[in-house]
Amino acid sequence: MAPRTTSTAPASTASASTTPASTAPASPSARPSGVSRAELIADTALTLLTERGMRGLTHRAVDERAGLPQGSTSNHARTRQALLEAAVRRQAEREARVLTPVGTALTGDGRTAPADALALALHRYLTAHPELLVARYELALEATRRPELRAFYDATGRQFRDPLVAMMRAAGSTEPERHAHSLVAWCDGLLFSCAAGSYHSAVPSLDDLRRGFTELLRGMLGDGAAERGAEERGAGG
Repeated sequence: MAPRTTSTAPASTASASTTPASTAPASPSARPSGVSRAELIADTALTLLTERGMRGLTHRAVDERAGLPQGSTSNHARTRQALLEAAVRRQAEREARVLTPVGTALTGDGRTAPADALALALHRYLTAHPELLVARYELALEATRRPELRAFYDATGRQFRDPLVAMMRAAGSTEPERHAHSLVAWCDGLLFSCAAGSYHSAVPSLDDLRRGFTELLRGMLGDGAAERGAEERGAGG
């Protein structure tokens, strides 16, 4: 019995040493359906920014959090600048989906008033995607310290700013650039105060946001221009 006991102990030890299940990276099949490795890396970078801040974002941390083999993130984005650009690009893609109602208002079909579309988009952002806001602020602050990221961040942001200028022009604004700037400033201030500021526990309702946008647009455009979209929507219904 003694020889049999000593011969099986090494086998058990060897088996344990060759099965590092708890530390092995997740297989590619564990990736969410329809998400590419590049998207997974960028999404994970945004998650780390939200949870750990800019200091917590490293290539190694992305690999570990995403369950990817070590070096995967470096192969996709070799430098920190490249990783940050990937995060900014993915942030913009995800924000575009959240802000879809605003895009609908820009189609000119008269079915969605600007105040309604803007209110729905911001309410969706604040209630369903607050983590994206935190990641956005981390990236925006880092852009103030990295001129090369600043240029990329600003260029990416133009895809949101330019349509707002067009919306204000279509709504009858005589100064669409200035009015769009005021609109963006109002939105950014509200988003920050509710996501990270003193109003973080008092997210406004959809109706409150709608009234706020109606008042803002009326002040810039006048009663008729601010409410024209709602009237057209009612006529189309």
